[in-house]
Amino acid sequence: MDPFSDPQAVARYADGPPRFVPGYDAMQRMTRLLLAERAPDQARVLVVGAGGGLELKAFAEAHSGWTFDGVDPSAEMLKLAERMLGPLAPRAHLHHGYVDDAPAGPFDAATCLLTLHFVALEERRRTVHEIRRRLKPGAPFVVAHLSFPQDDDARALWLSRHAAFLVASGLDLGKATNARTAIDTQTHILTPEQDEAILREAGFSDVSLFYAAFSFRGWVAYA
Repeated sequence: MDPFSDPQAVARYADGPPRFVPGYDAMQRMTRLLLAERAPDQARVLVVGAGGGLELKAFAEAHSGWTFDGVDPSAEMLKLAERMLGPLAPRAHLHHGYVDDAPAGPFDAATCLLTLHFVALEERRRTVHEIRRRLKPGAPFVVAHLSFPQDDDARALWLSRHAAFLVASGLDLGKATNARTAIDTQTHILTPEQDEAILREAGFSDVSLFYAAFSFRGWVAYA
């Protein structure tokens, strides 16, 4: 079963990123700062891959005037996002589906965190283009996901390092090995150079790396 459709797996999701994504909390804070550099006090923010609600909650707590449109293909993850938001939920409109199911905007800012490594190359290009199309001129876009060199030796090394980090963070060795296999076979990881090129091809400018933590990278760019 797809873990994002399994209610039991989804119920445990919120514990995962803070434990197993290196520097996760700092990445969230940096994302908020980068958005706030240009987003107004009453910003409308598009969150692609909003299921789970971790970033929605963090953004809403930090910026009381921001409102959100979150989109995610997992209905179970969107239910978790609504529960995570609690009393903040009225400030977020959640949409079941993909970027095409998000409103046209225009938005003052957008994010896509820990999502694009699940998206194949051509669909990733289209997704980034559709996000760009929904943003106001000059609006910031923050994106972060798995991204590392992809020649055979380097890929194997970074997958092993990722598994080692999971174990060091408290995951059982067997589960870490299964996670490594799942990442190797079920995700679409590109090189950092490819990821940056996709942003530029979609029309983003001033693409800047702001986050590099083991097997993850994050960029800020502007519409």
